Amino acid sequence: MIDALRLQIDKSQQVLITTHKSPDGDAIGSVVSWYFFLKNMGKKAHVLIPDRPADFLLPFLKDVEFSIYDQGFAADLSTFDAMYCLDYNGASRVGKDMESFVLDFPATKIMIDHHPHPQDFCQITVSRPEVCSTAQLIFECIEEMDLLSCIDEAVGNGIYLGMLTDTGSFRFPSVSPKTHEVLAYLLKIGVNHVNIHEAIYDVNTVSRLQLRGYAIAEKLELFPGLPIGLISLNLEELRRFDYQKGDTEGLVNVILSIEGISIAAFFVEHEDGIKISFRSKGKYFVNEFSAKYFMGGGHQYAAGGFSNDSLSVTIDRFRSLVGELTQTK
Repeated sequence: MIDALRLQIDKSQQVLITTHKSPDGDAIGSVVSWYFFLKNMGKKAHVLIPDRPADFLLPFLKDVEFSIYDQGFAADLSTFDAMYCLDYNGASRVGKDMESFVLDFPATKIMIDHHPHPQDFCQITVSRPEVCSTAQLIFECIEEMDLLSCIDEAVGNGIYLGMLTDTGSFRFPSVSPKTHEVLAYLLKIGVNHVNIHEAIYDVNTVSRLQLRGYAIAEKLELFPGLPIGLISLNLEELRRFDYQKGDTEGLVNVILSIEGISIAAFFVEHEDGIKISFRSKGKYFVNEFSAKYFMGGGHQYAAGGFSNDSLSVTIDRFRSLVGELTQTK
């Protein structure tokens, strides 16, 4: 597929770059790095994001030409030679509002992604679930096309952002020797890892810290005899602490850090439903459980889900299923 990818790049002049709904660090890092890489190849590129990312991710898009789909996107699609689908493995991942746009896009679609079980909606698919992040996979694609000379600091910043956030600061089992080889290369070309880390993890507001403190002190639920922890937040609680998108980022990992906890679940109520984050470690996997019961999926140790039921009904369903969740294969 690398040869097909290189051929597509060579013959394209103007492309659209997309990623999934509620974009995280790997999504933003991937589109940023691919955008600047294609610009360095002499191509015209535009990034289209389904919805607004968290505020702390917006600075990484400062010099990127981008649009947010749910704020309106009007463009002549016939001018695009291709659409890149980065960090998502199925059209539904862009959200119900943008899904038909992706499926009906008139030009060649190319997936570059590291999630398991890619769906067949692209003409070119580069899928490697064993790679820790889509951002690292982008580096590998560029390397395998013998185009490392096109990776400058702007490209490298996006790659580092995606790798940093999707590996939990390089502590997840998905990290490989190749990951550290890529990091070394990025530092050699001038990527300032300190600035990127500070931009992600050192941007707290008082209300954000108060929300997180409240969630841990008042909403943490442990399951006696089981290695499971749960936190839930409803709309009223979010409003009480002036919630901004991204304020609960990483909270599920706090649960997982508790001694004796190997499975963490975080339920947060939004206007359109209940968003769920699952994390696990050791012998416990969460992706198939999320896909089976909560319209989700993801990686073995990190998955997302969704529920259209109320928060209380959703959590009760989860409680009724913890026996299955703790079964190991």
